[in-house]
Parts: sequence; C-alpha cells; structure tokens
Amino acid sequence: MKLLSLNVGRARTVPYTDHPEGVTGIDKQPVDGPVRVTAPGPKGTGGSGLADDTVCDLRHHGGDDQAVYAMAREDLDDWERELGRALPNGVFGENLTTLGLDVSGALIGERWRIGSDVVLEVTCGRIPCRTFQEHLGEKRWVRRFTLRGAPGAYLRVIEPGEIRSGDPVEIVHRPAHDVTVALQFRAATTERKLLPRLLAAGEALHPESLASAREYVAKYGGQTGAAAAG
Repeated sequence: MKLLSLNVGRARTVPYTDHPEGVTGIDKQPVDGPVRVTAPGPKGTGGSGLADDTVCDLRHHGGDDQAVYAMAREDLDDWERELGRALPNGVFGENLTTLGLDVSGALIGERWRIGSDVVLEVTCGRIPCRTFQEHLGEKRWVRRFTLRGAPGAYLRVIEPGEIRSGDPVEIVHRPAHDVTVALQFRAATTERKLLPRLLAAGEALHPESLASAREYVAKYGGQTGAAAAG
C-alpha cells in the first residue's frame, strides 16, 4: 500500500461553482512533495490539511474533519473503463491517490500512517456536488457517482508531519465495528434507514453524519435492517 500521487490545487475561476466569487480548488495536480500536513481548524474557518492546497468553499469543504481527501487508483481505473477516457491522479479533487488500499472499504475511525510521521483518521465519504460534476464534464455524474457507492474517504489529521508521493501507507488501527466509508455514504445518500448503524462508529464519525444518525434514531427509532452489507 502506498501513496501513488500527492495532489494539491490552486483557486481558479470557473462558471459552474456556487462559490460567491466563482472560484474552486477542485482541480488538483500531482506534486512530489514534501508537503506539510496539519489539522486546519474547524469547518468554516479551516481549509485543507495540506500546505499549498486551496479550499475555496469553506461552507461545505475543508476543516478538521475533512482535512484530507483520498481516492483509490483502483476506483479511478474502474471509472476509466466505464467512461472510456483517461482519469489522471487528482482528477476527482483528491489529495491522496492511493494504490493497494481499499479506501471506500475503510472503517470509520481507521488510522493510516503515511510515510514516517503523518497519521490520518477516516471520518466519512465524499458527497458529490455540482462543481464535481461540471469539473469532470460528465452528464448525470452526481447520480452515477452516488449509485456506484465508492466515494473515497475524508480524513482528519491525528499526527502532523510531511508526506511525499511514493510514501508507504500502513493501517495502524482498525476499530472493532463494521461501519465502512461505503456504508456511511449509503446511509447519507440512498439508504437512510442505515443511519442508526453509524452510531457504532461513535465520535470517530464526521460530526455532521453523527448528528444525522442521532436525529434519525430520535425520530424513527433504531430499526436498521442490520443484515445489510457494509
């Protein structure tokens, strides 16, 4: 398992973003590094966890619980075959393009060591938006991406440091529950009856997703369809 590509983005003006100033940092480009990784601060004030990486719309992106976004190269390869086009590393707006790591199958709260210093913790999956769709230029992309159910993972920074393209990735902690990124994503999008199952992940879960699960249980109770696959 390794960090195949380390990707950062600069703000650029586009016609399709909802940002008040019409800018986005979704167009991530590979860099060799080293790049400093730190917790950026609370959502709404903190941007990316990577130095020199721009997060423009702080209403929906960035902050401690979405400090870094990872996507598996294997999932990009699957999309290449389906779409019939090349998808370079970083094209989904991911900071980390991994190889040999089941990113969407990772457990909420799972921790990865990248290189010698940095430790990141999985918090949730990425919800697709109009900016993502227009950036990629694929019709009905939000729906297609959602139905595939392999969203990649957001991570928070547990131990800061520097990372480089090519660094090894090691899973150093796997929690004792079965709540994967893929399950969390389905619960947040297409199968809300799964929301109660997310509570097993506890405080490791992204706070907004945890709040949604608690609200669902308070309103409807804890019936989950617990046999559903994660």
